[in-house]
Amino acid sequence: MPQNPTLEMEQSLWKQGLLRVAGVDEAGLGCLAGPLVAAAVLLPSYCEMIEGVRDSKLLSASARSRLFNPVKENAIAVGVGIATVQEIEQINVLRASYLAMQRALKRIAPYDHALIDGRPIKQADLGSHTAIIDGDATCYAIACASIIAKVRRDRFMQRLAMRYPHYGWERNAGYGTKQHLEAIDQFGITPYHRRTYAPIQKAIEQLELFR
Repeated sequence: MPQNPTLEMEQSLWKQGLLRVAGVDEAGLGCLAGPLVAAAVLLPSYCEMIEGVRDSKLLSASARSRLFNPVKENAIAVGVGIATVQEIEQINVLRASYLAMQRALKRIAPYDHALIDGRPIKQADLGSHTAIIDGDATCYAIACASIIAKVRRDRFMQRLAMRYPHYGWERNAGYGTKQHLEAIDQFGITPYHRRTYAPIQKAIEQLELFR
């Protein structure tokens, strides 16, 4: 059974006098289309947890939407940072995720310490931080950030789906589902597809063959 996040990491930092603690997470790392979105959520010190908050991947779309406003309203500040498709292609998706996190953190500055989902990274421009593997499952602040990032990105992809209706982005959010891959084969790619990703490269190569 999946574990619920706790405030253990946050409480440890608060006891050290680091009261402005932020959780940071991203959404869209493995998508074939669309930007990468990161969120930073600055919690009140010694806050109480909102019931139902957990890793956004374990929540239904309706549950994420229901928790979105309570998370925002209970935070001192919420920042969102975006890395565009062009940036993902130019610097690779991992570096683009750090860039989006930097942008999100700048929107909530100043902060004393950030708790970031992922492996330890040497990114001095993220400020004082701790990287936690599977942090969105274990750390409450990161779980809050995961909900904000996922909902914001899903809403962006839903709007984008109105311009590009063939790909099912309102449902798959740009991930490589069967319908999405079939639509790429039938209709080609858009400016929002990540050309450095293997399925998109394959589609480009096939198009070149028929020119």
